Amino acid sequence: MTRTLAWGALLLALGVASARAELQFDVFVGYGSSGGADGIVREAGWFPVACEVFNDGPTFDAVFELSSRQLGAGQTRRMAIELPTNTRKRFSFPMFAGSRYASWDARLLDTRGQVRATREDLRTRDLGWETYLLGGLPNSFGGLPAFPQAKHNRPEQQPTVARLSVEQFPENPIALEGLNALYLNSAKAPDFKVTQAQALVTWVQAGGHLIVAPDQITDITGTPWLASLLPVEFNAVVPRRSGGILQNWIASGAALGREGGASGLSPVPRTPGLAPGQPRAPAGTEAGPYSRLAADTAFEEAELPVFEGRVRDGEVQLALLGAPLVVSAPRGRGLVTVLAFSPEREPFRSWTNKTWFWARLCGIPGEWFGDSARNLYGGWSLDAVFGAMIETRQVRKLPVEWLLVLLVVYLGVIGPFDRWFLKKINRQMLTWVTFPAYVVFFSLLIYYIGYRLRAGETEWNELHVVDVLPRGEQAVLRGRTYASLYSSANARYRLASEQPTATLRSEFLGPAGGRQESARVEAVLKQAGFEADVAVPVWSSLLYVSDWEEAAVTPLTTHLTRDPTGRLSLTLQNRLSRTLTGLHVVAEGRVHELGEVPPGQPKTFTLESGSGRRLAEFLAPLHQRFLNAAQRRQRAFGGSDTEFLEPSPAALVAVSLISQGSMGMAAVIGGARAFVYPAGLDLGDVLERGQALVFAWDPGQAPVSASLARFKAPRSTKNTWLRLAVPVVGRGS
Repeated sequence: MTRTLAWGALLLALGVASARAELQFDVFVGYGSSGGADGIVREAGWFPVACEVFNDGPTFDAVFELSSRQLGAGQTRRMAIELPTNTRKRFSFPMFAGSRYASWDARLLDTRGQVRATREDLRTRDLGWETYLLGGLPNSFGGLPAFPQAKHNRPEQQPTVARLSVEQFPENPIALEGLNALYLNSAKAPDFKVTQAQALVTWVQAGGHLIVAPDQITDITGTPWLASLLPVEFNAVVPRRSGGILQNWIASGAALGREGGASGLSPVPRTPGLAPGQPRAPAGTEAGPYSRLAADTAFEEAELPVFEGRVRDGEVQLALLGAPLVVSAPRGRGLVTVLAFSPEREPFRSWTNKTWFWARLCGIPGEWFGDSARNLYGGWSLDAVFGAMIETRQVRKLPVEWLLVLLVVYLGVIGPFDRWFLKKINRQMLTWVTFPAYVVFFSLLIYYIGYRLRAGETEWNELHVVDVLPRGEQAVLRGRTYASLYSSANARYRLASEQPTATLRSEFLGPAGGRQESARVEAVLKQAGFEADVAVPVWSSLLYVSDWEEAAVTPLTTHLTRDPTGRLSLTLQNRLSRTLTGLHVVAEGRVHELGEVPPGQPKTFTLESGSGRRLAEFLAPLHQRFLNAAQRRQRAFGGSDTEFLEPSPAALVAVSLISQGSMGMAAVIGGARAFVYPAGLDLGDVLERGQALVFAWDPGQAPVSASLARFKAPRSTKNTWLRLAVPVVGRGS
């Protein structure tokens, strides 16, 4: 009997081991994840989730599920996949970091709902909202860039490099938006799939910073998408001694982050990108580490293999004996920087100051590596501002004064009044009847007040914020759809999108709101888009946000020139079939309100020097209203008038430039942030590059396929806000 049990246990163990061997299930959460808790995620940013499944057993249809452990909120994603025998499936999708220290559970289920594999309690390494994050695709294991180690003990403020792989590289450009920059060795470019290359190019044009180092010239010439991005054509390799040129360039990093010096936003041509909203050091402070570095004599005397070539466009940041070493060129709203040498080869690989080279190239102020960490805290989510613009006006909040009056009356009735009344009629024992009656009366009164204040018809309001990224006659539309849903009953509503890159999340409340999301979102990912059923409590309003991008015909073409007198001339052509209104142009520190643009023929506007309003004066009152609305929107009581904002063109210009003016320095004043927001939403970096911004209002319209609602609401609105970055042609006198 004992021997039979032993054989049975052995066979069972072998069966379990065989079943485990038949199915390999790995989930990688965050940038640079190896499947453990090492993936890197930035606060209030997008990040990739990659999954790899190998099925060596019988064929079955599976459902992949990833869910957050955040109670009452967070995100859940499901995806149906087919798993034939002896197949390996890889897929990835973007997720939003709506809370700090999040934990995720991944499951693989079959069609009967049986769990076939799990990965539980998946965690990530969280970075602060301002902290610089560089992704790396080196050609060798030791070729990954690195930053200097900060002397403070705040790991969330340590500028970080995440090792990426081509196999897990995202095919959705939104998943790359948590990166400040990406380093790419040219040897990796030929391995990219078409969808991965398209995602990378779109990310750059939408504001990303790509740093490319050549390994072989044929890597570039044989990869058309990469060759078209680069501002340099290489033709030969020549050995040259640096002679201290690189050391001196690093020392110039002492000016980074100062007011009037290098920019604190990403990316600018002269000083490639810092984190969005990154605070500057006060003028006159010493950035120290860059200027105190000791020279490496062995490196300066060694011969550095330099790729020579022709600079097509852009600006030479650093040259050696007339040969460019670092060249940067704008691409749409983003930036491409090319190194004319390989940082993965000797002598650069052994250079003692190479970590500071990467910090200088990425434009990180030296104070980020100092002894004391920044005391940064708080910050309202910019979602609250958009919510205040489109939230239903049917709901009102009870002023706190009336709440206090109601409380005083209630206490007075159940206490002194009840005692006086029963004593007067000499029926004190009736308190067992009167007290429940008072409770019922006031309960009905409170319900009636709530009904009068909050009851209404189901309402759906959409605001589409669309960045137009021109590609010749075509364009890529990078959109953010903000949708407010008010429910007249406890109900579930269906939301969906057919755009391949579309995502869905609920409102991010920000650090000041508890570092979480407002509601749980469960979405089923499709080949093109997603489907979701969202639950909204009775008489409540919830905000949902969908990020997306799609190719389309350019809705608005622009051309901005400067004549010898310094006067700007803007030519616009509205290529839509309807009039665009609320036209605003921001250029050279001034805001110009230009009215409307009819469809069809080009229209030219002249912007005289000194005309328009100063940008700081234009933004200051609006930004203060945004802050007040965001604070009051989270309160349960209070007057509603102060928390609503009208989605006017002026307000949308201001929210698109939230880092400028008084809000731009909010993170320096006592360490308290004003707002936090995902990368790409703020356009202040465009102005700091010397370009102009054109805004236009398309009322009552939504981009094709951008509307989310798959239900009919008695009340609804939709509007679109177009945003374009425009270079200035001509230098004037």
